[in-house]
Amino acid sequence: MKTITLTQPHQFVLTETEQPSALKPGEALVRVHRVGVCGTDLHAYRGKQPFFTYPRILGHELGVEIVGIRDWGLGITPDLVASPQSPISNLQSLSVGDRCSIEPYLNCGHCIACRNGKTNCCTSLQVLGVHTDGGMREFITVPTHKLHKSATLSYEQLALVETLGIGAHAVDRAQLRPNEFVLVIGAGPIGLSAIQFAQLHTPNVIVLDISPHRLAFCEQQLHVPHLVRADQDPLAQIEKITGGDLPTTVFDATGNIGSMNSAFQYVAHGGKLVFVGLVQADVSFNDPFFHRREITLFASRNALSKDFPRIIQLVESGQIDTRPWITHRASADEMIGQFDGWLKPETGTIKAVVSFT
Repeated sequence: MKTITLTQPHQFVLTETEQPSALKPGEALVRVHRVGVCGTDLHAYRGKQPFFTYPRILGHELGVEIVGIRDWGLGITPDLVASPQSPISNLQSLSVGDRCSIEPYLNCGHCIACRNGKTNCCTSLQVLGVHTDGGMREFITVPTHKLHKSATLSYEQLALVETLGIGAHAVDRAQLRPNEFVLVIGAGPIGLSAIQFAQLHTPNVIVLDISPHRLAFCEQQLHVPHLVRADQDPLAQIEKITGGDLPTTVFDATGNIGSMNSAFQYVAHGGKLVFVGLVQADVSFNDPFFHRREITLFASRNALSKDFPRIIQLVESGQIDTRPWITHRASADEMIGQFDGWLKPETGTIKAVVSFT
């Protein structure tokens, strides 16, 4: 099967590897149709991704098709469930032929975080494409309970569900109130997902970014009412928009240390700051400033299992539309030659998707 491996920073190789054969109980064999390229992949390519070792098969935003299932204790092999008519399914009623999004967070289920329902903070968490090999290959095996199916969404739409989960979880962490002013810093895919879920709570969303192209995208595609250029005295612009109050919730989705350190100044007195991005650096702030405003600081990591079916339903119903996000597409054969260009601002990349079929 075709497999793309990041062997070291700035170096992909496309090889033929063996297709997975044996399945453990509770596992499924899936065919990878679409892979979304996200900030984690870009950081890994640049050599700046925390918790990362090389070589690594990237890919955790996946739209897949089930081609084999082994139920618990039944001794089923992929060959025995090789047709869509097979009655074999797992406890979630999955069947061969189902289109699914993969929840790429492999948690232990028994540590203190898992016991408290914070599976995204598992003490031994393994994320596909980060801590363990991911889905930039034609086939991969995954636990059946990490598959979330849809009868109507395309593989491209399913590949973007995990990205949406990052924003959904961050917005849930913030517990937004109706009509409050919300600032999202960074209009990449993670910022876009935070914007869309914030808009389910309040129309008063402000987006701050350095890129006129991305700000225009937010205005035209997401109908964001307030756009702020990061290089044009952003604090003054934000104060004007909010009548001097500043936003009561700020999301920083940049993964940029300068932006994250500066984000504190945009938070209203008594407000909240949510770091959705991740950076290999120490975040610093002035404690008297932080104390005087009694800012509540949140980290937001990944998403929860319950987010996936909720997001799929929102996309199915048309309340959230990610199709305009996809600005670049490539086949597995083309990706290596195009990947470096996706990092360049002049290409205008919002979201790239790789096809394996």
